[in-house]
Amino acid sequence: MYTAKGQLDRDALLRQHVPLVRKIAHHMIAKLPANVELDDLIQVGMMGLADALSRYQVAQGVQFETFASQRIRGAMLDQLREGDWMSRSARKSQKEIEQAVHRLEQRLGRSPLESEIASEMGLHLASYQSLLGKVRGTQLVYLEDMGQGRDEREAEDGFLERHIVDSAADPVELLRDQRLKTSLVAAIQSLPEREQHIMGMYYEHDMNLKEIAAVLGITESRVCQLHSQSIVRLRAKMRAH
Repeated sequence: MYTAKGQLDRDALLRQHVPLVRKIAHHMIAKLPANVELDDLIQVGMMGLADALSRYQVAQGVQFETFASQRIRGAMLDQLREGDWMSRSARKSQKEIEQAVHRLEQRLGRSPLESEIASEMGLHLASYQSLLGKVRGTQLVYLEDMGQGRDEREAEDGFLERHIVDSAADPVELLRDQRLKTSLVAAIQSLPEREQHIMGMYYEHDMNLKEIAAVLGITESRVCQLHSQSIVRLRAKMRAH
């Protein structure tokens, strides 16, 4: 996309790649605590896009979309690092849900229902589902799970990298060990059918929560809850690894 003088038309490129910013923000928001606003991510991502436009050189031999994606994600990460957005209580709640799921699986010999998990935690179903929405930053693999965290401070410093990274550090990329992959596949296949579909659409087909909600005919917040619950179930099953 060039001007009449053979230079990159930066205004046209900016307009063309607004959907890229929104796509990255939508995919990122599902991995963040509920207090992070989508509009804030998009706004910061637009600044990252503008920065990419000012720095991009055709002679670098890299496609603009690839270069811009890195800058957009980087801008979002920098903003998140500067803000006090991580909720300690959300992470504590995630651990409590995981422990409840693990106990129930040991006792029942199957994946527990939402109502059973809520009862195990002493919560009403609606309260449990609300809690799932608050712990949506849940991730399948944490660095401390892999023996790399040394203390609480180090764990906090690495929180963003555990939760929000580009494809080079995606959870799928972290699970290189074949035995772990095999166990993960088996664990996913043991999920309730609807949760299997959500995991497939989100991680295999790169669909965001809004798109998944439209396919399943449920609300976006409900997809968020089920996604969080799926990850907790998988963590409970994979603890041995």
